[in-house]
Amino acid sequence: MRHFGTLLLKEEKAIFSSPIAYATVAVYLLLMGYTFTAVLFLNRTGELVRVFFQAAVLFLLIVPVVTMRLVAEERKAGTLELLLTSPVQEIEIVLAKFAAGLSLPALMLALTGSYPAVLGVYGDPDWGPIYSGFLGLLLLAAALTAIGLLVSGLTANQIVAAVVAMGIGILLWMIDTLGTQLSLVAHFTPFATGALFLSDVGFFLTIVLASLLLSVRALARR
Repeated sequence: MRHFGTLLLKEEKAIFSSPIAYATVAVYLLLMGYTFTAVLFLNRTGELVRVFFQAAVLFLLIVPVVTMRLVAEERKAGTLELLLTSPVQEIEIVLAKFAAGLSLPALMLALTGSYPAVLGVYGDPDWGPIYSGFLGLLLLAAALTAIGLLVSGLTANQIVAAVVAMGIGILLWMIDTLGTQLSLVAHFTPFATGALFLSDVGFFLTIVLASLLLSVRALARR
């Protein structure tokens, strides 16, 4: 893993040198700010459940836009073959791209960390659901990032990668009507409401590990 840091720095520069990253963060903060303001000052409630669910839905739409270029762009530009023939392992490439892709949703969550601080000033919130809600959002973002990375590794078209990854995420969110075992919303809801179960943590981690493993296998076959 000695090349991981170099690869991660390269991926971070690629993400944060694009105006898409800043536009995405700006839109996210605008929408989340409106919802938080409505919850706090209009509904006069000192909890973030509604905010957490809106953030989760936004992640379903935003994360695929972030991950669409991770591999597809390099394949289209012809630099992926050069990267694969360099003295780096596929696992290093995948982990670096995953960490870089997750860094933008993590930044968004960090910026919305001011919401609990405001609640603490204006009231006495229940901190348990707040902590678990942010943890659930981070796990959801990690799962969506891993899925997006896998899809990006299977196509050279960024738009196709974004649409397919978005479709998979929304399907897993909506599948609650058919079965809760594979439902993102069913496993995310306990986090948002303050109930933390190891089975829900394991569900998101399983998606992450399975998607990363498949991404490594896909790169190894190139």
